[in-house]
Amino acid sequence: MTDGAHAATGPGRTPREVATHCPYCALQCGMTLREEAGRVAVLPRQFPTNRGGLCQKGWTAAELLDHPERLTTPLLRDPVGDELRPASWAAALDRIVTGLRAVQEGHGRDAVAVFGGGGLTNEKAYALGRFARVALRTRHIDYNGRFCMSSAAAAGNRAFGIDRGLPFPLADLGRADTLLLVGANPAETMPPLVRWLTEQRERGGRLIVVDPRVTATARLADLHLQPLPGTDLAVASALLHIALTEGWIDREYVAERTTGFEAVRRTVAGWWPARAEALSGVPVADLEATARALGTAGRVIILTARGAEQHAKGVDTVTGFVNLALALGLPGRPGSGYGCLTGQGNGQGGREHGQKADQLPGYRRIDDPVAREHVAGVWGVPAEELPGPGVPAYELLESLGTPTGPKALLVFGSNPVVSAPRAARIERRLRAVDLLVVADFLLSETAALADVVLPTAQWAEEDGTMTNLEGRVLRRRALRTPPPGVRTDLEILADLTARLRGGAGDADASDPRVVFAELRRASAGGTADYAGVSWERIDAHDGVFWPCPAEGAPDTPRLFADRFATPDGRARFHAVEHRPAAEEVCAEYPLHLTTGRVLAQYQSGTQTRRVAALRRAAPDAFVELHPDLAGRLGIGDGEPVRVVSRRGELRAPARLSTAIRPDTVFAPFHWGGAARANSVTNDAVDPVSGMPEFKICAVRLERVDEP
Repeated sequence: MTDGAHAATGPGRTPREVATHCPYCALQCGMTLREEAGRVAVLPRQFPTNRGGLCQKGWTAAELLDHPERLTTPLLRDPVGDELRPASWAAALDRIVTGLRAVQEGHGRDAVAVFGGGGLTNEKAYALGRFARVALRTRHIDYNGRFCMSSAAAAGNRAFGIDRGLPFPLADLGRADTLLLVGANPAETMPPLVRWLTEQRERGGRLIVVDPRVTATARLADLHLQPLPGTDLAVASALLHIALTEGWIDREYVAERTTGFEAVRRTVAGWWPARAEALSGVPVADLEATARALGTAGRVIILTARGAEQHAKGVDTVTGFVNLALALGLPGRPGSGYGCLTGQGNGQGGREHGQKADQLPGYRRIDDPVAREHVAGVWGVPAEELPGPGVPAYELLESLGTPTGPKALLVFGSNPVVSAPRAARIERRLRAVDLLVVADFLLSETAALADVVLPTAQWAEEDGTMTNLEGRVLRRRALRTPPPGVRTDLEILADLTARLRGGAGDADASDPRVVFAELRRASAGGTADYAGVSWERIDAHDGVFWPCPAEGAPDTPRLFADRFATPDGRARFHAVEHRPAAEEVCAEYPLHLTTGRVLAQYQSGTQTRRVAALRRAAPDAFVELHPDLAGRLGIGDGEPVRVVSRRGELRAPARLSTAIRPDTVFAPFHWGGAARANSVTNDAVDPVSGMPEFKICAVRLERVDEP
């Protein structure tokens, strides 16, 4: 019986319950699932991150378990009618293995690629990376987390030597005297976190939000800075300029705990507030008030999120705010620090154990000879047989089906037809491959294009671990077994591995507890060290914070108290300069488009668009524009409009709102089809992180006169 579950017993059949976590965002709210008379209910549970609170997505999460559109049998594309038809598992797996072998025999090992997801458990993310590099021996693996946290991860690694979204517990937010949120809208993306913002303000703290829109979070703020999209780095540089001028820099901290400050000081000397105002539109008075609130308060926390990061200069933008935090002496100081709000459910753990193109388990670099020897030893293969680094997600997707790119793709837990930038182009690339395999529990837009679709278990039907935005490793517990005909991702990977090797399946390879034990060995000694994290230890506490190098060793709720994870223990400043967006407005495309989320939907919407209550709350896509802009263009509220860029267009009803700047329009990215926001977005990428520029591109807005 699953740990933490109470099975139904006796003639009365008492309800079965299990303590687990929400399947959606990286807050990973604690919840209890109860099954009685075949129905599953979600109950609140006291847990440090949410303290019994859940958002509407969490409350309705169980509705997908028995959804009528759920996949319960493999599907194979009929070459004659070009339709997906039900098939047996044997036929589906044979088709996959035959196709993979044909592609690799004809074009080489790297002609097969794997694309994962930030919602996979740690065990599945680890197994997927091992499958790609050992069973397929391909260098081509990446995941949709590249579109989420990669810029903040790269900035954190080069500044601190480590990437953990929050290097302190979430509760610290409630005790901050000043809290600066940059490009973050947790009131809609992770609502239970607002409890900490409320607590912070009730304690007399000051909340400052930087966002081009007047979001639900911005409405809570004491001060809202509303910059032009793509100018956050100019704002960060001006804030540091003011702090230097006013003498708010912690010079002792800078001298003793950091390197590289002088180059940063010279760079920000030119970013006087009036220059930043002219570029960003943020008034000098607001910049000065923000710098004063940061520079004179006792406990200060700076957080960035997707609004600052999803740019072709996202790494430098985050670095600008990291520089500000270091200059003020925040990282490692009790109650203060810099952090990043991770988005996807396992966005943190999903990038630590081998899904990223350049990484091995434990956040080891795949081009590090010592790391390769260690992991190869755990995997029982020669280190020289492990492939080298692959390419980031967009580059991988964009190369599919080309003469030099992969000819086959396996997708687990992702929907790039909706989530990738320049999505129409990516859709064409997916159609061009010789073999597309998608493992999912619903027929997403990507699965609808596949040659083979494999039905997978849902979150309440499998055990495993997740790592939330704090670096807290949690236990996901199964309430029940998957429906007949459905397999877990671990079972699928184990079966494919066995067939590729011409042998029988390995039951241990599909057991999440066994896989986690191997993950612990593979991560031992790495940056993200899970060696001391056991399921039993997680069960005995409210999770375990990595790094945790041994079972008897303490875990690490707070990083950087004494040193940073760099060779000399010092944090690194990096001088960065603002540069324009990859695409600027012009006469033909005079407006800025920015994208984001809405409260009732999640990611590409594959799950949430199928939940009745969420569909009622947010039934359709929309284009948000300022009434002044609407008046100039003759557009009324609710009228259909077309947003056109150099790459494509989206169509949706207009929503007039003073929450948006008059020079900017906003569209949520949860919908496919004609309303697909990513048909329009720019595929320019950050040269360091590979992050596409989702948050700004040049567009024009047109009325749609026809119905």
